[in-house]
Amino acid sequence: MSVLSGILIDGFSYGMILFMISVGLSVTMGLMRVINLAHGGFALLGGAVAHWLTVRVGLGYFTAVPLAILSTMAIAVLMERVFYRKIYQFTELQQVLATIGITFLMIASVNYLLGSTILAIRLPEAFTASIDLGFRTLPGHRLVVIVAGLLIAAALYALLEHTRFGIHLRAAVDNRDMAASLGINTVKVYALSFGLGAGLAA
Repeated sequence: MSVLSGILIDGFSYGMILFMISVGLSVTMGLMRVINLAHGGFALLGGAVAHWLTVRVGLGYFTAVPLAILSTMAIAVLMERVFYRKIYQFTELQQVLATIGITFLMIASVNYLLGSTILAIRLPEAFTASIDLGFRTLPGHRLVVIVAGLLIAAALYALLEHTRFGIHLRAAVDNRDMAASLGINTVKVYALSFGLGAGLAA
């Protein structure tokens, strides 16, 4: 029983990592209906910026990680304005090819600026400490991942279902021209949504 419980906890914690990355993709692909194969590139950018801020600049973990997420969102909004506003009008195959090209651009940029070796950041001691669950010990960072994933899921649901922004986003996706005629700034909504998706990936 303890073995099964350990497997379930490990699987749940790893699944939460994948959830936090993929839920951003569900915003861009599911809600905005654009095939963005460069989504993983924003996870790469977030990790690279966090590494640079902690290792090379010397910032603490709790300062560097929010800054890395905000930086990734800012880069995503800029890329949405420069590249993706044109990609929205492409066919599905053209979107695939264009976003693959953007992925290669991201990878090449990170490799050029930070090198091609594995980039890591040092976790705080509170995250590396083990937590005794009775039947097994669990690394603190896995518990943090599980809690963070659940909080993000709840916050995203509330944002999309119970806020003006969520209403505007769903209206813009259903009928962009009609939403614009009703006074919704669809350009801003799409930019913020794309930035949100990238921030979730980071």
